[in-house]
Amino acid sequence: MAAAHETPVGTLPGDESPEMDLSHRFTKTELTLLYEEVLYTILHRLGKPEHHHIADSQELYAYVQKAFGMDAEEHRVIMQQVKELESPIFCLKATVKEAKGILGKDVSGFSDPYCLLGIDTKSQGPAHKKRMKAVVKDLIPEDQIHRTQVISQTLSPVWDETFILEFEDVETASFHLDMWDSDVVESVRHKLGELTDLHGLKRIFKDARKDKGQDDFLGNVVLRLKDLHCWVDCWYQLEPRTETYPNRGQCHLQFLLTHKKRATTSSRTQPSYTVHRHLLQQMVSYEILQHQAGSISWDGELSRHASTVLYLHATQKDLSDFHQVMAQWLAYSKLYQSLEFNSSCLLHQITSIEYQWAQERLRPEQKAELAESFQSLLAYGVSLIRRYRIIFPLSVPRSMERLQSLLRVLVQMCKMKAFHELCTPSPDLTQMVSTALKSGTTEWFHMKKQHLKPMVKSMEENGRALSRLLLEVIADLQQCQKIWNKFFISTLKLNVFFIAYLELESLVSEHVQEQLHQVDSSMSKPTAESLFQLYMNLQELYRMKNFLPNRDKPLALSNFHQWFKEAVPKWLQKAYTIALERAQRAVQMDQLTPFGEHNKHSTSTVDLSTCYAQIVKTWQQLNWPDPEEAFMIMVKLVEDMCKIALMYCRLIKERAEALALSEQKEAEAANRLCIVVNNIKQLRLLILKLPSQLDWAQLEQRTGDVIAQQQFQHTLHCQLDSTISCLDHEIQDVVQALATKLEKGIARHIQELSSSNDTQEPEDSIIPLMKFLESELQYLNEHLVQENFKSLLTLLWHHTLAVLSAATGQQVPSIQHCKKLHCALKSLELCFHAEGCGLPLETLHTSTFLSLETHLALCSATSRKLIQKYFSNRIQQQRDTSSEKYGAVTIKALYRPSEQKLRVEVLNAANLIPLDSNGSSDPFVQLTLEPRHEFPEVVARNTQCKRNELHPLFDEAFDFLIPPEKCRQEGACLLLTVFDYDTLGANDLEGEAFFPLCHLPGLDAKEDQADTGRVPQTRLPLTHPKPTADEILQLLESRKGDKEAQAFVKLRKQRAKQSKETQ
Repeated sequence: MAAAHETPVGTLPGDESPEMDLSHRFTKTELTLLYEEVLYTILHRLGKPEHHHIADSQELYAYVQKAFGMDAEEHRVIMQQVKELESPIFCLKATVKEAKGILGKDVSGFSDPYCLLGIDTKSQGPAHKKRMKAVVKDLIPEDQIHRTQVISQTLSPVWDETFILEFEDVETASFHLDMWDSDVVESVRHKLGELTDLHGLKRIFKDARKDKGQDDFLGNVVLRLKDLHCWVDCWYQLEPRTETYPNRGQCHLQFLLTHKKRATTSSRTQPSYTVHRHLLQQMVSYEILQHQAGSISWDGELSRHASTVLYLHATQKDLSDFHQVMAQWLAYSKLYQSLEFNSSCLLHQITSIEYQWAQERLRPEQKAELAESFQSLLAYGVSLIRRYRIIFPLSVPRSMERLQSLLRVLVQMCKMKAFHELCTPSPDLTQMVSTALKSGTTEWFHMKKQHLKPMVKSMEENGRALSRLLLEVIADLQQCQKIWNKFFISTLKLNVFFIAYLELESLVSEHVQEQLHQVDSSMSKPTAESLFQLYMNLQELYRMKNFLPNRDKPLALSNFHQWFKEAVPKWLQKAYTIALERAQRAVQMDQLTPFGEHNKHSTSTVDLSTCYAQIVKTWQQLNWPDPEEAFMIMVKLVEDMCKIALMYCRLIKERAEALALSEQKEAEAANRLCIVVNNIKQLRLLILKLPSQLDWAQLEQRTGDVIAQQQFQHTLHCQLDSTISCLDHEIQDVVQALATKLEKGIARHIQELSSSNDTQEPEDSIIPLMKFLESELQYLNEHLVQENFKSLLTLLWHHTLAVLSAATGQQVPSIQHCKKLHCALKSLELCFHAEGCGLPLETLHTSTFLSLETHLALCSATSRKLIQKYFSNRIQQQRDTSSEKYGAVTIKALYRPSEQKLRVEVLNAANLIPLDSNGSSDPFVQLTLEPRHEFPEVVARNTQCKRNELHPLFDEAFDFLIPPEKCRQEGACLLLTVFDYDTLGANDLEGEAFFPLCHLPGLDAKEDQADTGRVPQTRLPLTHPKPTADEILQLLESRKGDKEAQAFVKLRKQRAKQSKETQ
């Protein structure tokens, strides 16, 4: 080999870098000798070309000239030198493997075959056909004939013997092989002992005619060498010399056309496989450099030209398959370390070496060379893995496949028998890769740290640089976890994410703490902002620990949040300031018009919602680990959000007032008030969502050991409740302002209704009021959210009832006036209820409403209706009375429908009060049918007077002719009045009882009841009218022009004067 100081061929400027492996390059002298070798190989080419090889030698010359970088003059000179070299000795390496189906020439039916073979150098003359039939010993000199062993008694002999047959001219030489049956002299007796059939007997007779010891011809194979490929492995038909027994079986032969005594310098001075490896190395490096897609995608497939040259060289040098594979391995593994290509093509050599491995086949220097190649590739592969982030970037196509292929090659190589036998002690691949990954991760981190180092060394720039570095680290770990891990685990059972995470989090922790030592509480706002991003990135990095296997040892980042305690107040203040300023800008830009078709609030609430969402996001991003400190942060955030809420209420109301002053339109002002109240309501909903959005339940659970539940409730919930209360008050104030605007209109319309002409129908008189309400309420319903609208309705309802009550009491009401007001009240009830869409009935039916409705219903009734109502009330009082402090009267009453007759039996009275001076009374009972206007023709009836009796027994019957429909009228009753008879003055009142006619036995019967004895007795407690003024009587009394009303009131007043009831 040439001196090592010579400059490698093809070196580019800058390629002399000490880090670049130039071991695949040859010096000029080495390259010239190798070029001589390859030209010699092509020049003395043997064998018929394979179909996939290049047949044209000139084409091969042109290819190798390019592959070796020779110019035309260099090629011409070396070619001339090669032609002047002595030609090699041409050899045919023939291996007689076996035969099958040969003839059985012995008496036993078998043969004892052997072969004679050699080269006939004169087979191309005129007697060619004759020579084809001739036997070897007649054609070839005896010293050039080769003979195999004799295989006894078989028709399928196996020899597996190899012979080297030299020849001079491939065009004229032919290969001859004769197969013979070896015969030895045997006695007839011995042959008869082996006789098995008649066919064997014929052979004995034939042998008898033959010369003693003469061998039998079994067949021959004759081949022209120019028809052979360099390498042939084939079964050939054994040909006969005559037509007798044409089917003589087959013979399995292998041929290899080789050289001996090659005259090139390389062949004379170096081992064949070394020369072949160098030639292969040069060819492969050229093929890789010519690959259009780049070396990393080259899969080891050689061109037809390279394959042809290498095939010719290997056959001419008679290299074994094992030595060829070994040469390929040495060349490819060497080239891979300088011209990286797809490492999967190394797997073929690994598999072949493993399959053919036999240590005894290698000389010591070959073993050393193979061991060095293993160790070199292992060291290089591990170095690539150490720098896998740079060597196999995901941005480059097929990087994952390349790394996976490299891992497989290293794993398979370390499993080889050859590796374990030659590399002792065998290295631990997993440990080597693990160590390389750790050191490579550290190198990568320091490289990134240096690359991202800020130009200006301020704390703000340092913070930004740290954040960018953390993003690089996180992205790298995500790639490790999602992509690279599966390759390392599947091949080496190595968790690359675990290795990288432990290294990087430790390095990050050390570097960040070193930088943060310069930070104090007086940091600037930009510095605080940069630290917040750094904090979030550290948080994301720390969360990735969840992907680690179980680990007891604490991480370096375990308490990283403590490094940022000084910055937390700045972060909170910034979040508050940003939200406050955005809310203020939103109010200033708000025109207080609905935001969108389906919304009833304006744009500022959308911005306010975003402000709150950002503060909530800040809390979630902080995710402060320390429970007690997290609680204090929460208190500050809630306090800030409540401040913003109250500030917003004040500003939005001021905004509405400012817009109202600029336009002076009452309708627009009301509309804006609606928007204001809706906005505050929307704000209230945002506040109410805070406990769930900020996850107070989880915070309370975390702080359970350090913050008492009572303190938690008092601090956070009370603060929120106070703000909600303020918002409710603000909503109520705005709703009240809206209600006040409407109350004036309602009062005006009710006043107009009250003073309208009594001749107008009530339904017509209330039309203006209802149109006004319909218009205003529809407008408000469209512009207010439902809850606020109902609050407004409630205020308006109470006000309307107050106005109606005032209108009712302004003057002595006429019936027509009261009818209008009553009609208005019922219409307003329907309007405010709105078929269930407005206020619920239980809200409408207040005590004021019920009292007013009752009063107006009475005032609008006729005198006779009032009288009927009066008796209905007295009947109800009768039913409600159980006390007999004034005594009781017992009667039987029965109605006979067929006669339209009411029969009343007055049985007795009991427990009467003594009204005479003697301590007794003279009672009698007066029976009248009330009201009188329903029974004008029925006169009052009296029982007999019972002297000095407090428990009189009357037992008298009275009949009244009345139609049944009269009995069913409202207030229809039988009035039983018990008097104490006085001779000189007016009779005194013992008491009165009211029996309702609608409940008369027999009234609803189709037939008369035959037996009056079955009619039950009715005991009626006696009552006295109450001395307090009765509302109905007062209404009747006020109707001065109604004689019937006045007469009724006079009678009832007389009874009231005799009443024993007290106040």
